[in-house]
Amino acid sequence: MSFPLYAPAEEHHLLRETVRALADEKIAPHAAEADETEEFSWDVYKALVAADLHAVHVPEQYGGAGADALATVIVIEEVARACASTSLIPAVNKLGTVPLLLSASEELKSRYLAPVARGEAMFSYALSEPEAGSDAAAMKTRAVADGDAYVLNGTKMWITNAGISEYYTVMAVTDPSAGARGISAFVVEKSDEGVSFGPKEKKLGIKGSPTRQVILDDVRIPANRMIGDPGTGFKTALATLDHTRVTIAAQALGIAQGALDYAIGYVKERKQFGRPVADFQGLQFMIADMAMKLEAARQLTYHAAAKSERAMNGEPQKDLTFLSSAAKCAASDAAMEITTDAVQLLGGYGYTKDFPVERMMRDAKITQIYEGTNQIQRMVMARQLLK
Repeated sequence: MSFPLYAPAEEHHLLRETVRALADEKIAPHAAEADETEEFSWDVYKALVAADLHAVHVPEQYGGAGADALATVIVIEEVARACASTSLIPAVNKLGTVPLLLSASEELKSRYLAPVARGEAMFSYALSEPEAGSDAAAMKTRAVADGDAYVLNGTKMWITNAGISEYYTVMAVTDPSAGARGISAFVVEKSDEGVSFGPKEKKLGIKGSPTRQVILDDVRIPANRMIGDPGTGFKTALATLDHTRVTIAAQALGIAQGALDYAIGYVKERKQFGRPVADFQGLQFMIADMAMKLEAARQLTYHAAAKSERAMNGEPQKDLTFLSSAAKCAASDAAMEITTDAVQLLGGYGYTKDFPVERMMRDAKITQIYEGTNQIQRMVMARQLLK
């Protein structure tokens, strides 16, 4: 499908209406509970699957909806507006599977993308380690060839939906002498012998999505589960992030939109000094700034999504790395500011769990950290500009 670089097409607008209606009805009512109990909501997952919104990016040839990158952004954005934790279902399914879409054999794609498309399995992405976060190339997880298999040992950290997902894209060192060029990518299954998970991290936000270590203890997998050629794993990991940073930007947009919408409704109802607080210019300026920052980030994100779509379709986009970093950085910084201001606009109520904006503020923080901190994004952007 071709579409203008910025403007969503008619079907994108219809998709937004569909997702928003589902999110308002099936997702938003459970958001506070998921935050409180810190439990993954299978009911919400089933509602997404029933509407075919859990992994919209999977191409039609593997049984997926075949949504373009902009449509995927809109789905994540609208789900995040209701519940940031739930938006990690479509976002992380994309993160886990993009390495396959970019680099895997046809056999691997068919085998692993079809169950994800059907909603029978989720896919997580295992790159970070306790000592390898921003410096991901310093990873210690090893994959040693043994006949027609590889044996994996190591610990992956901060893995979203770990223990829930059936499948994991795991980066491991196959040639310790080759640095970043000695890293390969593999598909590991939850049911593989030797795979276990650490305890759930106790987090500030996104509590309805478990984050755990993935522990690999002599995990033996067939060699044909390598994604791409030996030594290409780190290149695949970086190329993946060019596409998926855009989905984190989308999540940030959704969280910010949810907070802005709630704050606008509140200031129009709340009265002080005998009039709605929306009548006071100081608050009007805050609302105007929040909406302006959000819309600027949205346009940048949609532009990056259009570039991502073209790149996935085999048209190289030399500015995709810059744009995806810029979108992720701008949208997450905006989300943190907007949610913080939303709490301020609600005054004392904003600081209580009776209202959703404090949750949105906590949820927004992670968007500045994961899939590359915003400090790393600025380094990536500067390198692109200066090379």
